[in-house]
Amino acid sequence: MRMSNRVRRTLAALAAAALVAIGSVSGAAAANAAPLPAPASITRMAALGDSISQALMTCSSLSGCPVNSWSTGSTASVNSHLLRLKAAGATSIVGYNDAVTGSQSSALDGQARNAVSSTQAAQYVTIEIGANDACTRTVAAMTPTATFKANVQAALTTLNSVKNPPQVFVASVPSLQRLYDVNKSSLSARFTWSLLGICQSMLANPTSTRAADVQRRAAVQQRVNEYNQALSDVCTPAMNCLYDGGAIANYAFARSDISTRDYFHPSLSGQANIAAVTWPKTQWGS
Repeated sequence: MRMSNRVRRTLAALAAAALVAIGSVSGAAAANAAPLPAPASITRMAALGDSISQALMTCSSLSGCPVNSWSTGSTASVNSHLLRLKAAGATSIVGYNDAVTGSQSSALDGQARNAVSSTQAAQYVTIEIGANDACTRTVAAMTPTATFKANVQAALTTLNSVKNPPQVFVASVPSLQRLYDVNKSSLSARFTWSLLGICQSMLANPTSTRAADVQRRAAVQQRVNEYNQALSDVCTPAMNCLYDGGAIANYAFARSDISTRDYFHPSLSGQANIAAVTWPKTQWGS
């Protein structure tokens, strides 16, 4: 059947409008993406997230120890992202550790606001979040994946809302199943997990092989996997963001990488290995 001239003109107009819309979306994404600064030009960076970026359990007390952080730490043996930037020429760099022990993704936007405030004006921001969204008292209490994704998206939007948005690096959530497997045979670890009530969604009944407990642990790890997919989805070039591609999620933590204070958080060498496996995935790591 032949089309009338009127139909042809209508279809042509619709096609032209679609091309304009596509171009507008692409142009907006390109406008949002900030040019990559030279590492030597970075003078301010910030770490967002939870106790992992606070380097909890790496000092003599059961508290945060940000000098040992994989992100902003100053301890030579850790060789943090900050120290690697300094070695690349950012000799005057200052690091702000906005991560808060116990934080879930719902707290991330507030931390992002600190990072882009006039006081900090971070040019490079690292994010490590998600473990506490899955480490709850029960499986039912874990943060829904859609909520987690929306929380991270909100924080990225805040980071990109300023005139000069920072470069953002998002680290994956470590495998909670792996952290359980490494120390489940340790009597000291099992006693500590119970005494401190650590990550009971994963670590409750650590010696049990009952189907319900095996399925519970699998459900927690599945949620972590979903969180990592969500991080990959929202961390895009248009948001000046790079995801680590699962570098931490796939890292095979050894016992030496885990603190003997709680048998769950990264030790000093664990922090060093997190820095080592994530740095090559950053904007300046290749």
